[in-house]
Amino acid sequence: MGEMVEGVAAGVPFVAVPPADPDAPAALVAGWHLMDVPASERAMAEAVPMAGLQAWRVYFGLPLSGARLPEGGYDEVFRRASEDAVLNVFGPVTEQAAGEFPAALAELRDRLPGATGPLGVFGGSAGAIVALEVLARGDAGIAAGAVASPVVQLAPMIAANERRFGVTYTWTERSRAVAARHDYVDRAAELTAPLLLVAGADDDVAVREPAQALRDKVGAELVTVDGMAHEFPPGTPAAARVDAAFTEWFARRLRG
Repeated sequence: MGEMVEGVAAGVPFVAVPPADPDAPAALVAGWHLMDVPASERAMAEAVPMAGLQAWRVYFGLPLSGARLPEGGYDEVFRRASEDAVLNVFGPVTEQAAGEFPAALAELRDRLPGATGPLGVFGGSAGAIVALEVLARGDAGIAAGAVASPVVQLAPMIAANERRFGVTYTWTERSRAVAARHDYVDRAAELTAPLLLVAGADDDVAVREPAQALRDKVGAELVTVDGMAHEFPPGTPAAARVDAAFTEWFARRLRG
């Protein structure tokens, strides 16, 4: 992997890795990490480096993570989630990350040498929601998207977390509206760019079944990784499989 560039673009922390040939025009792929592992921009870059792509790879930090953790750190994030995971965490994180993307992208186009080629977006889990929201908004001319451990419907993921943590989430009219907004099976018509879905064979049904439904609706490619659950820590076989799938996908889709 080339030397990382670390910085802030339009208020958004990022790390970026240069293309295979730094002297030639390059595509740009930008994405967001998980709230599970890999849970930071640097960890996502290590897990999914996409080495060999003739593209700048940019890994943005999510709100409520890394340099943007609130006072109280992860304990405060967990406290907010325990009070209302939809209205306090998933909804605002997705809205903020998607909303700040166009300005950050415009700044990076100017700052990263040669980053003039086609644009791809990617993400994992909570970062996948952001990538799908960016695709659906159509604020940037995106040539292709790729998401791993993809949360393509928020409501089933809340149910999965109820099972995981032994809690009961109390839905309200407001939280149901947020979940409906982040139901990309229902909003499939807004996802017009070619899309790759990478799901773990051992992930929760709340991830696997909606991913299959979205594949069927938009004609996406779906790769199922045997032995992978939801996380794909750097250096693991699961991360290697996600990386290989993303690399091959973007190499094929971002030519030109």
